[in-house]
Amino acid sequence: MELRTIGQSDLKVSCIGLGAMTFGGQTESQEALRMLEEEGLDNVFARHHRLAEATRRAVRAWRQNDGPEIFASDPRAQSDSITAVQLPDGCDADKTRQLCLDKFNVSLGGGLDRLRGRVLRIGHLGDLNEPMILGAIAAVEMALELTGVPHGRGGVRAAMDYLVSTD
Repeated sequence: MELRTIGQSDLKVSCIGLGAMTFGGQTESQEALRMLEEEGLDNVFARHHRLAEATRRAVRAWRQNDGPEIFASDPRAQSDSITAVQLPDGCDADKTRQLCLDKFNVSLGGGLDRLRGRVLRIGHLGDLNEPMILGAIAAVEMALELTGVPHGRGGVRAAMDYLVSTD
């Protein structure tokens, strides 16, 4: 089994069994590793953190008017891979997610177990950049409006303001 070291880190990963499709003779997993090596792990982690923080700033803007809020209220528990957004009582997160998919072609995760119908999840991990996360945030903000979820406006602006102020 081939193990590869990513960048300057001690992280070693294997491509065995992770991908079947090919890109120019490489499996998906080999291509993913190539992309990680090219960007560098520190840069990947920094990008994920920036996109996560931009998403959290959007949700904080929506919180006005008794709108949605970040499910993980403790900042130490907030993830740089996904943001769970809890909608106000009486609002159907699955309806909002479905509208995002049907109208804007943006797929969001749903709440699991006891959070089903109460939470939607916005991912910000992987091959994702600033315009892509802003598009997802805009789709959610429009879906909140269209499904009648009370919310503050300006989530996209809050995310953009953060992204242009950081490297």
